[in-house]
Amino acid sequence: MTLFGTAGIRGPVADRVTPALALAVGQAAGEPGETFVVGRDGRETGQALAAAMESGLESAGADVRRVGQVPTPGLAFASQGRRGVMLTASHNPPADNGIKLFVDGVEYDRDAEEAVEALVEAPELADWDEWGSSERLEVLPSYREAVADYARAEFDAERPLEGLSIAVDCGTGVGALATPHVLERLGAHVVALNANVDGHFPARESKPTPETLTDFSAFLETSSFDLGLAHDGDADRLVVLDGEGEVVHEDTVLAVVAEHYTSTADVADPVVVTTPNASARIDERVREAGGRVERVRLGALHEGIARERNRGTDDTAVVFAAEPWKHIHTAFGGWIDGVASAAVVSALVGEAGGVDALREPVTERPYRKVSVDCPDEAKAPAMARLETTLPEAFPDATVDTDYGVRLEFPDASWLLVRPSGTEPYVRVYAESEDVDELVADARSVVDDAVANQR
Repeated sequence: MTLFGTAGIRGPVADRVTPALALAVGQAAGEPGETFVVGRDGRETGQALAAAMESGLESAGADVRRVGQVPTPGLAFASQGRRGVMLTASHNPPADNGIKLFVDGVEYDRDAEEAVEALVEAPELADWDEWGSSERLEVLPSYREAVADYARAEFDAERPLEGLSIAVDCGTGVGALATPHVLERLGAHVVALNANVDGHFPARESKPTPETLTDFSAFLETSSFDLGLAHDGDADRLVVLDGEGEVVHEDTVLAVVAEHYTSTADVADPVVVTTPNASARIDERVREAGGRVERVRLGALHEGIARERNRGTDDTAVVFAAEPWKHIHTAFGGWIDGVASAAVVSALVGEAGGVDALREPVTERPYRKVSVDCPDEAKAPAMARLETTLPEAFPDATVDTDYGVRLEFPDASWLLVRPSGTEPYVRVYAESEDVDELVADARSVVDDAVANQR
C-alpha cells in the first residue's frame, strides 16, 4: 500500500482520506509513551478526521494534545520535543483533506512514513490499561510570539516592519490566525483580507496563484500598500506581490531570502537546499553571497537538510531550505513556515526600500512549464532513455540526473525533465532568454522518449 506522497497523505474525503483511514494511521503511528499534538486547518471535514486520528493514537497507547485550528507551521512548532499530526490538504480543493506527520518539528522522512504504511493494514492496539489520554493545548499565542521574536533577532530590531503598509490575503485559511498578528507586532500597518476561516474557501481557491489572486491584485493596484502577501489554506505557502498588485516570481522570492541568509551567515560554508525545479537565479545570488546550493527531490527538503548536515564539516551550515513558495528557516525550525516567511520577506522589503529594490539584483529570465502526456507505466523507461538522449541533444550543458534530468547551460539557463508523482505526465521546466526555442527542442526529445515506450 502506498499512502504517502510528496506532502503526506492527501485526497478526497469521500473515498481516500476517510475517518477510517485516519483511525488506522493513528493506530499505526501511535505507541505507548509517545505524545502527539494534533491540529487541523479550516476544512469542514477536519474536526471529524481529528477525532478519528485522536482515537487511533490513544488506542495505540499515545497521549494526545489537541491544538484545534492552527496553521501547519504552528502545529510543527508545537511538535518540537514530541510528535505531531496535522489534518490538512494545504492548497487542495475543499472536498479534500490530508494527514501530515511530524517528529520534533520535522516532517516524517520516507523511512518513517513507510513504517506507518506497513502497520496500517494490521495496527496493534495497546493493552486496555495502556490507552492514552487527551487534553486541550493552546499553541497559537506562543507560536505567534516565537515567529515575532525570531524576526526581531534576525533583523536586530524590536519593530523591523515599522513604517511598512502590508495587505494580507488569508484566503479564508488558517493563516488568518497568525500572519496579521505577527506583522502587526513587528510594527507594520496591516490590512487582512478574507481573514475569516472558512473551509469552503468562498473567497478564492485555496492555492494562491496569479489567476486566483486577481481580486487581491486589483485591490493592491488601487490602494497604497508597500507589498501584498497571500497564503494557501494552511499557511505553509507564501506568495508575494508588489504594491501595484504584480505577483513576484516565486523563485525570485526564494533567491532574495537565500541571499540574505547566505550573506549574514557566520560560517565559511553556508548551504542553501532547494529542489530541481528551482531556478538558477537562486544559485547565482547564493554564489554571489559566498555560499553554495544543493538540491534534493521535491517534497524532501527535510531530507536534504539532514543529508547536508551529515556530510558537512564544522564550517558547514544549512542556512536556508526552500522550494518555490515554501521555505524552511533553519535557524527558527525544521518545518516549512509561510508565517515566518511573511515576516522575513517583509523585513527585507523594508531594508531594501521596496519590492522593486529588493528584486533588482536578481536576473529574471522567461520561464515555462509544460506537461507531456505519459502513462504511469511508461514513466520509468522514458526517463531512463532521456538520461541519454537529452544530454546528447544539448551537449554544452552540465547534466544532473539525481532527480529527473536537469541541464544547466553556460549562460545560466536551465532545463528540467521529471515525471509527475501524481499525474500521467512528464513535466518539462525551462528558464532561458530563448525559452520557447529551448522548450520546443526539449519537447521533441521528450515526445520521442515517451513514444518509444507505448
